[in-house]
Amino acid sequence: MPKFVSDVEEIRARAEKKIDDGAVTDTYQGDVKHTISILNEALATEIVCVLRYMHHYFMATGVHGMAVRDEFKEHADAEREHADEIAERIQQLGGKPDFNPASLLQRSVSQYVEGETLADMIREDLIAERIVIEVYQKMIRHFADHDPTTRVMIEHILSEEEEHASDLSDLLFIADPHTGETEGEDPGTHPLDIPAGNEKSRQQRSQPAPKKAVPSGKLEVPRVDTNKPSKGTNKGNRKNRAA
Repeated sequence: MPKFVSDVEEIRARAEKKIDDGAVTDTYQGDVKHTISILNEALATEIVCVLRYMHHYFMATGVHGMAVRDEFKEHADAEREHADEIAERIQQLGGKPDFNPASLLQRSVSQYVEGETLADMIREDLIAERIVIEVYQKMIRHFADHDPTTRVMIEHILSEEEEHASDLSDLLFIADPHTGETEGEDPGTHPLDIPAGNEKSRQQRSQPAPKKAVPSGKLEVPRVDTNKPSKGTNKGNRKNRAA
């Protein structure tokens, strides 16, 4: 610590002078008011993401939807935790977290789009995550060394947003296992578009294939194994061995 402390008494005096400022000291190099404004925009963004994910969670139905809805719920819970972290940091900086629902969409950088199909829901969530990733990357560069605590927090949130985007991309697209190239949308994202008759029920798949019908008027002749010796030949062989 000696490298960073030149006069302990002077530092103590400054700490006592502005004790009401809490975590914000004279060495804080950022603009506190501007930082609080930026974080309130991030807070609104996370809340909108929670609402969108929860709507998709309840609206994802059907066989494919049931497999995806848990991913929506997991992402919603993560976004809620992000909102809590951001709100706590705003309070530490002496600000007031803005939870006013009337201005959420105006302050949020992501949109609230419900989507009509399962594919629409996944696509809208992926677009929102990509927007947030770009904005948070800019925030990190903005805070840099001026506010390392806020920067580290946003870096942590960013890493989880990137993970969400990767998960959603995997849900929306299928890839060639040999090349790794994207082949297109998973057909399961449009379950109602699968032509009728393409899928058999489990009962139909388990049943043996039906025998071919024999045309009327024709007699079905059983196949004879020509390699199998006849009974008469066997008797003749036994007699020869006995002689």
